[in-house]
Parts: sequence; C-alpha cells; structure tokens
Amino acid sequence: MARHDFTTGSVSKQLFHFSGPIILANLLQVSYQFIDSLWVGNLLGASALGAVTISTTVVVTVLAFIIGINNATLTILSQQKGKENEEGLKNYLNAFVVLLFALSIFIGSLGLVFSKSILVWLNTPAEMLDQATVYLQINFLGILFLVGYNFIGTVLRAVGDSKTPMKFVLIAALLNTVLDPLFISVFQWGIKGAAYATVVSQGVAFLLGIGYTLRHRIVPFTRPKWPLKEEVLLIVKLGIPSGLQMTVIFAGITAIMTVVNSFGGAVVAGFGAAQRIDSLITLPALALGTAVNSMAGQNIGANRWDRVRDIAVFGAVYNFCIMIVVAVIIFLFAEPFIRLFIQEEQALAFGTDYLKIIAFFYPFIGLNFILNGIVRGSGAMYQVLVLNIISFWVLRYPLTYICSNLFGENGIAIGMGIGFIISSLFAFAYYRWGKWRKKELFAENG
Repeated sequence: MARHDFTTGSVSKQLFHFSGPIILANLLQVSYQFIDSLWVGNLLGASALGAVTISTTVVVTVLAFIIGINNATLTILSQQKGKENEEGLKNYLNAFVVLLFALSIFIGSLGLVFSKSILVWLNTPAEMLDQATVYLQINFLGILFLVGYNFIGTVLRAVGDSKTPMKFVLIAALLNTVLDPLFISVFQWGIKGAAYATVVSQGVAFLLGIGYTLRHRIVPFTRPKWPLKEEVLLIVKLGIPSGLQMTVIFAGITAIMTVVNSFGGAVVAGFGAAQRIDSLITLPALALGTAVNSMAGQNIGANRWDRVRDIAVFGAVYNFCIMIVVAVIIFLFAEPFIRLFIQEEQALAFGTDYLKIIAFFYPFIGLNFILNGIVRGSGAMYQVLVLNIISFWVLRYPLTYICSNLFGENGIAIGMGIGFIISSLFAFAYYRWGKWRKKELFAENG
C-alpha cells in the first residue's frame, strides 16, 4: 500500500491527483440520478417521475446519514493507515463491516415495513402513492448494496486510492443506463423495473468492489467476527455526530426552502433550476473536502502536523482557484444554464439573478469544506457538527430570511452568500485556535 501513502512526497501533487477522481466520481453519481429520471420520465410519464422523485428524497436522506457514518470510517481508517498499524486497520475494518451490515438490515427492515407511512407523511399525491411505495420498498430491499457500494469507496479512499472507486461508480452508472430501459420497457416491469435497475447496478458495483479489494489485498479484510467493545464505542462516538452533520444540512436546506416558497411558484421554479446547477458547482469543493479528510487523517495518524498544515493551505488555494474560475463561468452563462431546465420568463429571471449573485460567494463555502475536512480528519466530529449547526441555523437560514425581507427575492442569494462568508470565518477560527489537534482517537482504544 506504499503507493497510497500520503505521509511523504509532494502534498500539492498528491492532492491534485487524489481529488481529481473524486470529482469525476461525484459527477458520475449526479449523472446516474439524472439518467434515471430521464428514462422514467420519458418511458413512464410525469406521474411516475414524480413518484420516483419523492421516493428518492427518502433514499437520499438515508444515504446522507450513511455518508456521514462513512466520514467516520474515513477518519478512523486513514489514521490507522498513517500509523502503519496493520492490526488496528484490520480490526476497525471488521468492526465497520459488522456494524454497517447490522445497520443495513435494520434500516432495510424498517423501511420495507413503513415505506407507505413515510410517503403519506410526506403528503405524496394519492395518484403517485402506490408507485412511490413500490419504488421505495425495492430500494430498501437493496439497501445493503447501497451501503456496501459506498463503504468500499470510502475504505479505498482511506488508504489513498480514489481512482478505483471512480471506476465502480462508472460501472454502476453505465449499467443503470442500460438496465433502466431494458427493465422498464422491454421486460415491461414499469416503475419496479427502474427500482430493480438501481439496486442491481449498485449490487454489481458492490460485488466488483469486494472482489477487487480481496483479490489485490489492498486492505486487510478478514472473516467477520464480533468487534471489541472499545472499537464499537469509538465508531458510535464518531459515527453518530458525523451522520447528524448530514441531517443538519438537509434540515437547513428544507428550512431555507420555506423562505423561497413564500415568494411563489416562479421563484420556487427558478430556485429549483439554480439548485441543480448549484449541485454541480459545489462538486469540486466537496471532492477537495473528502480528499483533505483522508490525507489529513493519515498524517495526523503519523504525527506529521507540518504536512497537515500544508494540506490545509494547498486545499484552500486549490479551492479558491477552481471556484473563482467556476464563478466567472456561472456569472457569464447564468441564463443559458437556467434555460436548460426552465423557459418561463419570471422563473428564468429569478434563477439567472440568483446564480449571478451567489456565484462569487462559492469560494467561501468551499473553504468551509476544506477546513471542516481537515478538522474531521482528527476525529473532532461533534465540533464539525456544531460548526454545521452554526452555518445553517445560526447564519444561513436567519440571514436568508432577514435579507429576503430587506431586498425581496434577490435577498435569498444575498443572505445565503453572507452566510457562506461568516461561516467560513467560524471554520477558520476553529481550525486556527480550536483544540482539535489534541484529539486522541486511539489513546484508550488500542
């Protein structure tokens, strides 16, 4: 595993080569969802697409919590890799496998039983309820593949390999592109076919990932056994706040939507279109945040604090360079980008203005991802959770509400942008003066 060692060599080159495949994997993941919606909408119609959209909201919420737990996986395993502790890496891998398997069975069983109740609670239109329920139940049946597929990618990134997970995401995306029309139209399975295509694609990617890691012995997987108490406690201690971080983010986005909704349908439509562009804009910063988490984790484990500082500096520099270029492109081509999704003039005007205002604030949200990724690499998950609560609930949501009252609909972007800047100052303050460097994950845990 020496070729994936981040404790020596050029930090700038390593960050560049490591984050690139993560960006591409994120793009593929977005395209995966886009293509899925494209097939369903064109082959089954608007009602089926609506059912899939509502069900996907539930799946994405579950996935967000799983990704949060995987952030704990990334931190623990990357530190063990940095310590060159093969036994510790093996034991914690086993612990994660056992606990995530148990969590998958628990979530899958609950979801299967309560799918319809969840959708009713979400006010799913009556004409979509049956299709949405079937789609959601099949996804919950395959939740083990979703969890495993993401876990394998996280494990490989923890030991410094970001290219292989990208290949598995590519396989899943291509397979889903082929299976969707085959299952939906040729086999005439309808919306069930769309769900089965997703589950089978993720299942194949998961099994290929397992086969690859075992065959090449990239990580020391062993036959599963019940983990030690201290291993479970550490995973829970980091995993719960890390999972809650994603929940806080989703809840914050929902709260901001209440402000947007108050301006009527045209603004909601324009905001929705802008958010699709937004999800692409933030991919490079998100990828850099994941990359610095893994790299910092290895160097913290190796006690190379000089390199941790360099990772933060280069991460911030890369973020500003990339996001400023992206901001200029978005500012110049805001209207054509929004036109990809909507044509109605009032919605188009709002979406265009929103992107032009928010564009130059994006480097600051990127800085949040970088600094929080470094801090997360130390295992300070509760502290990052607090920073996210401050970012969304103390700053972004109140500022969006206040600025929208002061400046009208354009105040939505102004309030969010100011929130980005102030939250990045909080993140920097904690990075610079916080006690995260004193965090000792394994002092009492072998």
